[in-house]
Amino acid sequence: MAQSAAERPGGEPGQPVEGVWRFSAVAHEASVPQTRHAVRDRLLAQGLAAERYQELVDDVLLIVSELVGNAVTHAAVLSPYLTTELAIEDGWVRISVEDGHPHRPKALESDQGQLGGRGLLLVKSVTSQAGGVCDVECTGEGGKVVWAALPLPAGPVGRTGDGDDGEAGGGPGRTGPAHTPDPDALDGLSADGGLWPV
Repeated sequence: MAQSAAERPGGEPGQPVEGVWRFSAVAHEASVPQTRHAVRDRLLAQGLAAERYQELVDDVLLIVSELVGNAVTHAAVLSPYLTTELAIEDGWVRISVEDGHPHRPKALESDQGQLGGRGLLLVKSVTSQAGGVCDVECTGEGGKVVWAALPLPAGPVGRTGDGDDGEAGGGPGRTGPAHTPDPDALDGLSADGGLWPV
């Protein structure tokens, strides 16, 4: 698993060091724990080892496991490799998984008659509870990037609250300036046009 990094110094003492890191892996089941461990090690090395970040780190690692596992399960036929990107910048931690398969994933509601398919629903739930955002984007090569961005805790302990202070309007985007999709809009996307349609 190759890793490249671009780091910037942290803004304040005690704050995580910003940067962007990529982890490339073969689309195989063994890549799920390998990627999760690599992301965990990087988060801790960048200053997120303190107790106040524990819930955030746990959420990010759960999201990594679900997104990489989903890519391995559903995209490996057309995409033998996948890339996971971790970014810490502007008060956000963003995790994304890119593969070469054009199919946009769909989160399934709980259905006892169907195995699997609820991992993306879990990602959406965890992201929403943390005050974050998530989406899927097409790549120029015909694949896709599924991503989630979670805010760094602002206070000395726990999460920042319900996030309605007016300052949390912009999560880090994949390209160009930071952007945040309307969280309510994610629920209304069509099956072929978004990650989490109703």
